[in-house]
Amino acid sequence: MFKKVRYEIVNKDGKAYVAKNAYLAGGVYSRFLGLMFKKQMEKDSALVFYKAPSIHTFFMRFPIDIIFLDRQLRVIKITPYLKPWRIVNCFGSFATVELPGGRVREIGLKEGDLLEFVDK
Repeated sequence: MFKKVRYEIVNKDGKAYVAKNAYLAGGVYSRFLGLMFKKQMEKDSALVFYKAPSIHTFFMRFPIDIIFLDRQLRVIKITPYLKPWRIVNCFGSFATVELPGGRVREIGLKEGDLLEFVDK
């Protein structure tokens, strides 16, 4: 499914952009490092992990929104505004999307929405 490194993520149900610059954390190093030690996250950006049912915010400096997706890329769980030094999980999820804190509310994303990953 994830063959590229960069995508746009669109909410097919709401016809709105979730992120215009989504990056796949596919390698061992990028999966390990994620957003740790970053000062901020751009508003229209996202970090995508596949087969990552558990996410932590250790060593992060800002809150993030977490979206868990099933194999059809349907939103099955949302954890908004997760603060640093926390852990959240959704066992059985296929992919996880990290967004800037508050983005989910800003775009009106909800559980059950279907997302589309468009190659850039």
